[in-house]
Amino acid sequence: MTEMNENPLDLLPEVLLAASAVLGLLLGAWLPRARQWLVGALSGGACVAGIVAAAVASTTTAFDGAFAVDPVTTTSRIVILGGTLVVLALSVVPLRAHPRESEFYVLLQLAALGALMLAGANDLLLLVAAYLLASVPSYVLAGFHKDASGTEAALKYYVVGALLGVLLLTGITVLYAAGRATAYPMLRAELPDAPAGLTAAGVVAVLAGLLFKAGGVPGHFWVPDAVQGSAPPVAAFLTTLPKIGALAALYRLGTEALSGADMPWAPLLAVLSAASMTLGNLAAFYQQDVKRLLAYSTISQVGYLLMPVAVTGRADLAQQALLFYLAGYALTNLGAFAVVCALPRLRAVEDYRGLARERPALAGSLVVCLLGLVGTPPTAVFLGKLEAFSAAFDGDYAWLVVVAAINTVASLFYYLRWIAPAFSTGRTEGPRDVVRAASVTAYSAAAASVALGLAGGPVLALLDGPLAR
Repeated sequence: MTEMNENPLDLLPEVLLAASAVLGLLLGAWLPRARQWLVGALSGGACVAGIVAAAVASTTTAFDGAFAVDPVTTTSRIVILGGTLVVLALSVVPLRAHPRESEFYVLLQLAALGALMLAGANDLLLLVAAYLLASVPSYVLAGFHKDASGTEAALKYYVVGALLGVLLLTGITVLYAAGRATAYPMLRAELPDAPAGLTAAGVVAVLAGLLFKAGGVPGHFWVPDAVQGSAPPVAAFLTTLPKIGALAALYRLGTEALSGADMPWAPLLAVLSAASMTLGNLAAFYQQDVKRLLAYSTISQVGYLLMPVAVTGRADLAQQALLFYLAGYALTNLGAFAVVCALPRLRAVEDYRGLARERPALAGSLVVCLLGLVGTPPTAVFLGKLEAFSAAFDGDYAWLVVVAAINTVASLFYYLRWIAPAFSTGRTEGPRDVVRAASVTAYSAAAASVALGLAGGPVLALLDGPLAR
């Protein structure tokens, strides 16, 4: 009988987040409405402690190898928990004294916990459990305010998630039939001898479920409507943190479980990468609503992020490129949404007309983040894209690099459609109330994106290392 490694300290960041969520739920039951913010403070403390615990964790596996702690998990933990801190900061003012303020913080932590588990899942059963944990609280967050747009957003998000969740479960069942196991190391040993058609069917179904969480083609249908209908802090969360867990899970699945399987993993991911970046960019050209524009932008960003996933095992730079790009994207995308949260009354691109004259620092943060999403130096996304392009080229996918370069240039036009009014003379009528906490968050995220880009060399060196087995 094999002895299981069940040391909870290996999962300390996850344990801290789960404990904080449970304690926050209990506190919210008796704290007066004016002091519900204490649950948010508890959540922030759990995130900070989790980041410290993740930074000092060593490479290992937990629970009989079902959960892996390695550079992919560590980076995902730090980025997801840091991103959760940013979303908490964006939520403080809109949720102050809200009747369900503590519930929001608990749901946010549970959804982030699901993303953390996705990043470290080394077993198909843990993968589906993490998928559900990341999904169900997110559905509630999308419709948290119970207004018409939020209810529609939650319903569409739930329907697509339920459908693709069933596909994920079906794919796991098929892979279990093909490989006679759910643990990735055992699948790596068994799948090369399994029927190719059975393996391919299972992988495609699992891929559909994970791409739903990532927001990439073909699981992207929910993104524009859910993001537009959600509150801005929720939209910032939905377009950023679940993607990190899903893409890390895809990378681990391709590297650990499918490395020897007889199926065209790399060509399939390359085609989906090209489709995601192209569809996202084409749809973003005509958007006037800023949240909807950022929603299509995030679909295109998933396309770029899939490039290193496609060449896993074929290019040495794949892991570093993916992890650095994920960190840079999280900072930059959250910074762009922080500007949206700082100006809650501005919905359309034209509403930002004259912003540079009235709020130059906020307009500067918007420019840094939007041009950062394009991949303009010296932001972190620039170096992330450069590494991703290099990894794809080294993996013999030069055509994908060409498609990505064309899409990068094309994306500049719709980001400029937002930037240009902000620096135009005159302004539209209407109030320009500014949420101070969100504006400070926007400044910090923009500065951090540039700082990470400038410190890229040392950071990239930290992201290298073997996966835990």
